[in-house]
Amino acid sequence: MSEGQKKTKYSATRRLLLKQKLLKKAGVLLVQEQSNKVTERESTLNERVPPLKLSGLSVQELQELCKELHRKCDTVDEARYDIEAKVLKNEKELVDLNAKINELKGGKRPNLKRVKKSADAMLGALTEAKLSSKADFKSNLKTVKKDKKEEEKADPGDWRKNVESMSGMEGRKKLFNS
Repeated sequence: MSEGQKKTKYSATRRLLLKQKLLKKAGVLLVQEQSNKVTERESTLNERVPPLKLSGLSVQELQELCKELHRKCDTVDEARYDIEAKVLKNEKELVDLNAKINELKGGKRPNLKRVKKSADAMLGALTEAKLSSKADFKSNLKTVKKDKKEEEKADPGDWRKNVESMSGMEGRKKLFNS
């Protein structure tokens, strides 16, 4: 026997019998669960909404009861409307957030088409790109115009002459005078 086909512990009739028993038990549990839901619903309704006692009430009392029930219906409708508005707002936020997530992920990318190029064309494209990048770099540089005073300060000339002229008391006097 190969490893793919293992010998089963139970025969086919035994498996069928077990399957039937499981289905029967599941059916019983389902019916029991449904009856539990019905009784639970009835008990909560009786607890929240007591039965109406209409016998022996005058017209005035019936009108007051109707007004009270109408007020309760209004409050329930307001609560329902508020909850629906919150749900709609949350759904809209979810849609917006999903759209943002798709944007951040890059969304749906289009399929790229293959472009056939010869080796010569590819080499030509590479050399053009290299040449254009050098030219672009030089053309993008800023040109700075200097004032004449800045040029004089920036270009002191021969530094040895400058050091000799500024040394001693005479150099210090020049600094104070300028």
